[in-house]
Amino acid sequence: MTDQVEYHRSTDTPDLVLSEGLYSEHRFEPHYHIDYHIGLVVEGVQKQRFQGSSVLLGPGRISIMPPGEIHDGVRHQDNAYRLKTFRIAPELIGGYLSEIYDTDRELHFGGAMVENPQLANRLMGLFSQIQQGESVSTLSVEQSWFHLLAPLLSELGLNAPVESRGGLSEKHWSWVRDYCHAHLAEKIVLEQLAALCGLSRYQFLRRFEKTTGVTPHAWLTRLRLEHACRLMRHSNSSIAEVASDVGFYDQSHFNRAFRQAYGVPPSRY
Repeated sequence: MTDQVEYHRSTDTPDLVLSEGLYSEHRFEPHYHIDYHIGLVVEGVQKQRFQGSSVLLGPGRISIMPPGEIHDGVRHQDNAYRLKTFRIAPELIGGYLSEIYDTDRELHFGGAMVENPQLANRLMGLFSQIQQGESVSTLSVEQSWFHLLAPLLSELGLNAPVESRGGLSEKHWSWVRDYCHAHLAEKIVLEQLAALCGLSRYQFLRRFEKTTGVTPHAWLTRLRLEHACRLMRHSNSSIAEVASDVGFYDQSHFNRAFRQAYGVPPSRY
């Protein structure tokens, strides 16, 4: 069976992207997003791992991944599955969060898998509304967002940043993230990142993997791809320009990495 993946833009905001895919062969290797992802499997079952545990995502269950949460996804028992996903930029969801939690301070969440068939069905209805072109700012859609996001986000729970034993300190991890964001279009090497933390390359590599669960190269590649998605939503730049802007100097490499991550080439995002 051939994988089939489609992305849909919201008619009135680039900060919301819908995706729908039938996955048989594609494997989502450990990765993260810079947006919030809300996923629904409507046929079949996806096996997903995050925070050290594996869960089965099937009909009636909802996956919620906040920015930065490392997770993966594969078919369960060799059967294909159909996945619908809301990709929501923090800028769009931030207002809801501050109202739901009645605070303007920065909030930290962990991923969650919610078993609630009623909520899942309502999310599928909202997905169809937006997919068919209904504006996110219409009264009916906005009401649905509030009624759905409040119970979903409350399932995430608030987390305080926790330093993993043997990993990078919160201060060092913050420095590394900020440096990579600031120099995304430039060549970044292991020695530079290790020097930020006053560590040898080997020490840094071990601590980085302990902190994130992935290698620095995999993490940085994903960051570049995620920002490429954002640029393609917010600008009219060519694919070659986007690739260069996020640090890919070989467009064929960018195209391969993008397809491997999202199941489609950049031209179909």
